[in-house]
Amino acid sequence: MKPFRALVLAGCVAALANAQQFQFNLDHLAAKASETVDISLNGSMLQLGAKFLDPKDPDQDKVKKLIGGLEGVYVKSFEFQKAGEWTPADLEAIRKQLKAPEWSKIVGVKSTAEGETDEIYLRSQNGKITGVAILAAEPKELTVVNIAGPVDLDSLAELGGHYHIPKVDVGKQK
Repeated sequence: MKPFRALVLAGCVAALANAQQFQFNLDHLAAKASETVDISLNGSMLQLGAKFLDPKDPDQDKVKKLIGGLEGVYVKSFEFQKAGEWTPADLEAIRKQLKAPEWSKIVGVKSTAEGETDEIYLRSQNGKITGVAILAAEPKELTVVNIAGPVDLDSLAELGGHYHIPKVDVGKQK
């Protein structure tokens, strides 16, 4: 799963509020990787980027509002020339932080034929979703995503079909 797809997937399932970044140190994999993506945008950086969006453009204004309260976006992704460069222990150190009662695994997809694993975790506190974590692993690729901060799910759904964000029917609760 490419880092951008993982990031979009995170946005599509996230309704975040008061999120906290979990810790993931995968720097030891950088030396083994043929390609590395490291995105670390705190709230200040996101707000700076939002200033360049045009509030008169309806789509850009929606994006600006969507990222307005984010505390951070953190992505680490590694591609390797051969399988086996990362180990299950690399993921296990992250999974140990994503435990109940704060975190709940909401998606777990494992393809033994392809050697792929995708997991999505939500952090909740006082009945509200407060964080999202995504682990996407393939034999030659490993991606970890953490998005922190409030996102309005309905606003995110309105962006579907724009900016390469897939259109997702979230549905309104009655």
